[in-house]
Amino acid sequence: MATPMPTGAKLMAAVSFAVVGWIIANAYVPNMPEAMAMGRFREGVALVGAIVGWRVMGPSVGKGYLEAAGSGIKTVVLLVFFSLLLFSTYEMLMNSVKMRYDGPMEAALDVLMTMVRRSEALLSISVLGSMLIGGMAAGMLSENAGRRWR
Repeated sequence: MATPMPTGAKLMAAVSFAVVGWIIANAYVPNMPEAMAMGRFREGVALVGAIVGWRVMGPSVGKGYLEAAGSGIKTVVLLVFFSLLLFSTYEMLMNSVKMRYDGPMEAALDVLMTMVRRSEALLSISVLGSMLIGGMAAGMLSENAGRRWR
């Protein structure tokens, strides 16, 4: 099966959702516990944003600006979900190296529990606002790029 060609809309979606991911990560970090070392958290979320923007928002353009704003919000929700999943899995792997689990099922359940614990920090106004406004803006930018660069 042939893969679809890259388009200007997919490129704009990848770049704009990488920027939105960076902004969301910057709004999220102050809500984290003090003991958490963030490391490359912002870069990781930006990378996830670029991938999700390319794969989810890129093919969704061409239906109008209102639909693009809705697709942008959907893409941001997926961006946050996959970012939480990625960093919860990373934290589980770091804990498993330290032999903190009795078995693989306990480690897998800890990934889900870590996602739930980390998602509580998403409920601040700055994070929710950047998700909502950033997702709508990035969706409309992608729609505009899809109309301009065919």
